[in-house]
Amino acid sequence: MAEETTPNQTEGQPLTNSEAKASDLPTANASEPQVAKSNAVSDTPETDAVPKKPAAKRAPKAEAEGEGEGALPAAKAKKEKPPALEDKPFAAFIQQDFLPALQAGLVKQDIQYAELTFEKRKINVIGFTQAPECWQVVGRWQSGKQTREFSLYFFDEKINGQKGFSYSESGGKASTMESFRIDERKVDLGLLVFWTLQRLNAQKWLVRN
Repeated sequence: MAEETTPNQTEGQPLTNSEAKASDLPTANASEPQVAKSNAVSDTPETDAVPKKPAAKRAPKAEAEGEGEGALPAAKAKKEKPPALEDKPFAAFIQQDFLPALQAGLVKQDIQYAELTFEKRKINVIGFTQAPECWQVVGRWQSGKQTREFSLYFFDEKINGQKGFSYSESGGKASTMESFRIDERKVDLGLLVFWTLQRLNAQKWLVRN
C-alpha cells in the first residue's frame, strides 16, 4: 500500500520557513548566550544601603570677646583705684590736701580765723646759729592779746621724711626745735592732721578758756 504524502509537497523539497519546526537542540552556528558577570557593578543604587552622613562641620572659633555678631558682651573691666593722695608731689599734697584738712580741724576746735601758709624760709628757732631754709607749714592766729604761731618743718621735702616742730607766742623767737613723729613709718593725710592738732592741744592752744 503506497505511503500518504502531503498535498503540494514535492518529495525531497525542503520545507519553507513557515513549515519548519523549531528544534530544541542548538545548532553549531547559534551564538552563545551572554553570561552575566558576577563582578559587574550595577548602575542601580542599592536601596538597602544606609546613606553616609556628611561630616559634621567644626564650629568656628569664638570671636574675640566683644566682637562679632551675637558675641557676649565683654566683661566690665575692673575699675582702677585712683592714686592715693599721699602719692601726689609733695608741694601739691600740702597745698591741695593738708592745708584745707588742717584748717577744717582747727575750725572744729573753734579756731575760726587761723592763717595757714606753705613756704620755704629760714628756720628761726633757738639753737640754730646758721639758719638753713626748708619747707614749712606755718600757722598763726590771734588768741586774746597774744599771737600764736607754729611751724611744721619738712626737712626732706616729703611727708615720710624727717620732720620738726616749733612754736612761738606774741612774735617772740620760736622755741627749741623738736622732732615730730620721726619714728612713724606710715604717714597719711588723716594721721598728719591728727598729730598736728594733738601737738597743738598739748601746748594748750586748743583748750577753750
